[in-house]
Amino acid sequence: MNIFENYFKEIENLVLKNKTHLNLDNIDNLKNVSLEIPPSQFNFDLSCNIAMVLGKSNKLNPNDLAQKLKKLFLDNIENFADIETAGPGFINIKLSKSALIKNINFILENNKKYGSFKSNKSYNIEFVSANPTGPMHVGHCRGAIYGDVLANLLKFNGNKVTKEYYINDYGNQIKNFVESVHHRIIEIKEKKPFPNKENLYPGEYIKDIAKDILNENKELNLTDFDENFDFLKNKSLEVSMNLIKDDLKKLGISHDNFLSETDIVNKNMVDKAINNLKKRNYVEEGYLDPPKGENIKDWKKVKRLIFKSTLFGDDTDRALQKNDGSWTYFANDIAYHMDKVDRKYDNLINILGADHTGYIKRIKSAVSALSDNKILLDCKVCQLVKLYKNGQPFKMSKRAGEFISAQDLLDEVEKDPIRFMMLNRSNDVELDFDFDKVKEKNKDNPVFYVQYAYARINSILRSLKIKFTNEVELNDKDFQLNEIEQKILRKVFEWPKIIESACNKFDLHKIPVYLYDLATLFHSYWSKGNEDEKYKFIKDEKIKRNEIFAIMNLTAIVLQNGMGILGVSLPDKM
Repeated sequence: MNIFENYFKEIENLVLKNKTHLNLDNIDNLKNVSLEIPPSQFNFDLSCNIAMVLGKSNKLNPNDLAQKLKKLFLDNIENFADIETAGPGFINIKLSKSALIKNINFILENNKKYGSFKSNKSYNIEFVSANPTGPMHVGHCRGAIYGDVLANLLKFNGNKVTKEYYINDYGNQIKNFVESVHHRIIEIKEKKPFPNKENLYPGEYIKDIAKDILNENKELNLTDFDENFDFLKNKSLEVSMNLIKDDLKKLGISHDNFLSETDIVNKNMVDKAINNLKKRNYVEEGYLDPPKGENIKDWKKVKRLIFKSTLFGDDTDRALQKNDGSWTYFANDIAYHMDKVDRKYDNLINILGADHTGYIKRIKSAVSALSDNKILLDCKVCQLVKLYKNGQPFKMSKRAGEFISAQDLLDEVEKDPIRFMMLNRSNDVELDFDFDKVKEKNKDNPVFYVQYAYARINSILRSLKIKFTNEVELNDKDFQLNEIEQKILRKVFEWPKIIESACNKFDLHKIPVYLYDLATLFHSYWSKGNEDEKYKFIKDEKIKRNEIFAIMNLTAIVLQNGMGILGVSLPDKM
């Protein structure tokens, strides 16, 4: 439970008990009532829209209803010290001193769990899933961090989470990759130049993969491509996946499962999945219209198996076979998702790159068909990342080829600012990542500013030789908060709302934005103490008031929990 749940329950019970007195015939829309922290210009702890919600459904004047509710609340809820009605019918509530103390102690006692809500569902989150044709690029980094932090957030609320990587190690791109490695081997051994051939991977990293294979297999003759294809494929993919795993490790990310597309195909799981859909009458033989925008002359009308995805909200039915009768990538993907469905997760989540937006409807349709609409697949798309250095776009390295690698990024900045800043904007908008900004040690660098707030709190505790505590002695008689302490406390109270919203809608950017706002409030309090004696934290080598010590502990608790979810360190010295 948290402050909002506790008081909403009291309000709800009181309204239900007095619905006749309040002339409420319709209370079915109580679920639309919200209890929030009011805007900062209102000096109140909570704000409720109940008068507007019930006023509308019962054809009552919201302001008149608000006045009745105000009296009802003040007469019956002892934790409410003052109430003001505002605007079109908002009810702004100020908590009593005893209620504030009670909530402060609750947070201190439940420190590591503060903000979480009980949930016990199982999730499979598939993320990164980069083609294993070389190292990760910057676009993969954003999706990788988003998936990892989403897993942390769901675990924070008590859910069971499996982090999964689907290895796309089947198809033409893998053949091109292996052929590229083969040509680099020939280049190294026989000094033949790497061919200027379409679809090959020209990056210098391919040469490194070739060298690794040669170093471990010096006695083998690898000049015949067809004869050595399977060997080269396995070795090339092994080296490439090690590169990817190494990049992920440097970003603080590890997966629980790695599943191979090749294994899915070789185990005939595609046939099983398509037969499964056939039995449900979701697959039929037929013809598809030519894709929009494609030259009709280049398109062949071929009879093939088609998944009737329009039955599940897709824009068009989807081909399961290519012109030559082989399975499409989508068919393979259906088999993979059938495997996930068979593992009985409550929820499936796919984190996709910016170029996969058009793929969402078809794969969601497939999961709906395979699970009889019992399992929800949620797809989140992470948009592109633009890197800047010295005010200019960051140039790609020759080493990577035609993209900026994760290693290029890690060569410039450390893990913490990368993780924090990759989440600092909503995943569905492009992100500008400025190398210079994340190296600054001031307010313009959000991750530094949050870490510095925690370091400042620790600095005070070290200087006074005291430690964080889960209990601060506070009493109604002496309890008093100044205006900055009130703002910090209300911000701390807001933390469970941030967690709830981030978890329900997967809006992870709300967490770093909130943490920065909280840190800003704490820094402003610190700075105020340098300007005005009455705002100083310490007097005669002691913390002046227990309320200050409580505020420091509360701020530290939320920073610890928030940065823990983000997977970003909180040094106690900076």
